[in-house]
This record gives sequence, C-alpha cells and structure tokens, in this order.
Amino acid sequence: MGDWYYAEGKEQKGPLPENEIRKLIDAGRLSDNSLMFGPGMMNWIKLKHLPQFKKRSLDDFAAPAFPPGSMTAHEIDYEIVGEEMQYVEVELDPGESAIAEAGSMMYMTDTIKMKTIFGDGSSQDQKGGFMDKLLGAGKRLITGESLFTTVFTHEGRSGKAHVAFASPYPGTIIPVDLSSVGGTLICQKDAFLAAAKGVSIGIHFQKKIGAALFGGEGFIMQKLEGDGMTFIHAGGVVVKKELKHGEVLRVDTGCLVALMPSVHYDIEMMGDVKSAFFGGEGFFFATLRGPGPVWLQSLPFSRLAGRIHAAAPQTGGIGSSKGEGSLLGGVIGDIMMGD
Repeated sequence: MGDWYYAEGKEQKGPLPENEIRKLIDAGRLSDNSLMFGPGMMNWIKLKHLPQFKKRSLDDFAAPAFPPGSMTAHEIDYEIVGEEMQYVEVELDPGESAIAEAGSMMYMTDTIKMKTIFGDGSSQDQKGGFMDKLLGAGKRLITGESLFTTVFTHEGRSGKAHVAFASPYPGTIIPVDLSSVGGTLICQKDAFLAAAKGVSIGIHFQKKIGAALFGGEGFIMQKLEGDGMTFIHAGGVVVKKELKHGEVLRVDTGCLVALMPSVHYDIEMMGDVKSAFFGGEGFFFATLRGPGPVWLQSLPFSRLAGRIHAAAPQTGGIGSSKGEGSLLGGVIGDIMMGD
C-alpha cells in the first residue's frame, strides 16, 4: 500500500503504512486539514482530499456483518421483567436453544431440556474433537466464568417454550443483537448472562500493559462474537453512550461494562497525587475514544461489595459490638429468644 508521511507542525513524520495512518485518524491525531504525502503524489495534499482516508462513521462499524439468511445463531424472542432485580424470559420455538451461565436459570417450561456442555456450544467451539471443546471451555475459565455452559433446548414438537435467567445482583440486563454491532462486543469478564445458541464466548486481551494492570477489569475481558441475541448484566443503572469520531469520554474504570472494538480504550492517571489520594476516585480512570457505542454502569459490583464489607461486624460496621450495631444485635437476639 506504500509509505505515507504527514506534517505535524513544522516536522515531517513517517514513513508509515496506510493502516497506521488510519489508526492516527481514528485516534484524532490527524484532522481534515493535516498535510499528507504518499505514493504517486507530487505535492503535499490535505487529508480531506484523499478518498482512501475518508473518515469512517458509526455505520461503517455497526453495519450488520451477516446478510439475511446466513445467521448461524438461533433466532430467539425475549422479555426483560423487573426493575432493580431483573430477569430475562426467553421464548423458544421447537428446536431452538439458548445458552446461559451455570446457575443463572430461574424457571423453564416442561418441554425444555437442559444439557451441560464444555465451552459455549457455538459452531466454532463444536467443530473439533474433545481437545477443541476443552480449549473453548478453558477460554471461559480464564475470563472468570464457569468451566461449563448450560444449553436449554425446546424439544417439543409444537408451540412455544419459555426459560428465564435471573441477574445475580441488583442491576440491569442489557440485550444486545450482535448482528447490529458488527458481530463483536467486548465486555467486562463477568458480564455475560445468557445468549442464543451459536454465540461464541471468548477472551479479549488488553494490548497495553497500563490498561491491563490498572484498568479495573485486568488483562482479560470477554469477547462475545456471532450474529444472535446476547444478554449481559451490570450493576445499578446502565447508560449507553454513542461516541462520535475522536470524541473522548473519561470514566471510572469499574463503571465500564461493554464497548465495540472500534472504541479505543486506555488508562490515564489522575492529574496529581493530592487528587489521587484524597479525591476518593482512585489513581486511574479509563479513557474511551470514539467512534462507537459504550455501555456504563452506575454501581460496579466491587463498589457494592466494598460497602457491604465495610458494614460487616468484623469491620466494626452494622452488627458489631459498637454503637447502633450492638443495639440492633441485642434487639434481634431478644426477638429470637422470645423476650
């Protein structure tokens, strides 16, 4: 594709291949008026006059990756019920299946049969032999999920069947049609709840060591791939932000739930030591640069667990021998003793 040069102030940068120039454009390093020089050119030309570097819109990333009639995942209908403690009810036609985390099933009708398998039951996971299936299961184990996945299949000859999956703690269930986001979604490693059979649950490695060590989600995140419906769970209220090309959003590292691969994810340190120590927000925050959608949660589970731990008796919280905790404990004891 040839080598390209670009002007940064009075300096000439390069040579760089075309794909590296595209990365600089996506990161906002180059604008429409940036001067470029490349193969076959006699003079420097502004970026906006080069059709091969036309800025990509959200539609370029989110266009369905699977044409009609070529879907590999089962087509399922669903309904999300509840507010704070939600569950999703999936409706299956005869022969259709849904997959879910082991232990997340709430109820199912009598024509549904469940089967525990290695891996995620996707076509790519089931192509090979035992070792391939074991590898698929191992990918899930690395992301902190169970070694097994449960498949729920409507084995009746007619009618509809229903199976419901409950969220593990207060929060919101997010339905995502993978075919509408380009076939891939990156999410925090414990976010997956359920999906149509055929969705692949893999791993996504953070490329930058800073994001890996201080990103709140560690070195590994989940990668959901396919063309079917998937359901992820997050704490508290969930908001979806559509980032424009080059738009930057800074968030608490624990509040990031999911993002598209087109969104650039990095970690930055707080501005000064004083803010880091006394600001109550930690030392690092996540920097998200568009284009693409991101999903954020208002109550990370780590924050919820921290509050519960702080209130536990062994830490001097509610139920301890101090103050109100002692009084509350005495009242509960009297009631249980019948006084």
